[in-house]
Amino acid sequence: MKKILVIEDENAINDLICMNLEIAGYKPVAFFDGEDASRHLKEQDEYDLALLDIMLPGKDGFELLEEFKEHDIPVIYLTAKGDLPSKVKGLRSGAEDYIVKPFEMLELLVRIDIVLKRFGKEEAEEIHIKDVVINEKKRTVHKNGVEISMQPMEFDCLLVFWKYRNRVMTRDQILNILWGVDFEGESRTVDVHVGNIRKKLDFSDVIITVPRVGYRMEV
Repeated sequence: MKKILVIEDENAINDLICMNLEIAGYKPVAFFDGEDASRHLKEQDEYDLALLDIMLPGKDGFELLEEFKEHDIPVIYLTAKGDLPSKVKGLRSGAEDYIVKPFEMLELLVRIDIVLKRFGKEEAEEIHIKDVVINEKKRTVHKNGVEISMQPMEFDCLLVFWKYRNRVMTRDQILNILWGVDFEGESRTVDVHVGNIRKKLDFSDVIITVPRVGYRMEV
């Protein structure tokens, strides 16, 4: 399980981020003060990623970034500082991404996934759902030991449901993850992929239709 530091001084935002990280299968460790986070880092630095606010009590996010770089921990800034000079400073200083508040939680989870893959920190273990085994690296799916043929987009769609399991996702959100944030195609394309996945893997009780919204994988 990937460990992620969440350094955010607003309790409600910190709690919300940590709750969603846990749902997505990560282990969040929360701090509300930059100085506290700095002291902790000297004792424990086995983290895969840090989500870092800039305006913090104690040390600010720009100061902390240098410490995270020393420990080879990638950083995503989460901040209300949306001005261009702050963005440029954050990215040039070595942050992997810069997200301005307010943001959608799904967008944050997608960007986390991208950064973890960039650093080779994505999970390599097999995924087990009922009698189905998914190997992300080999891009194979087996059901009761028998390999099931999956189209590339069906496989990718299945992985999206797994990565954001137990969350309601709209068709547009799924398409944006699969094809990119600028996708402007037909959202009902998702229904075709979901129908194929359900039929091939007997997942009618795993990928649930949420009326007038989209889908949710229940595991």
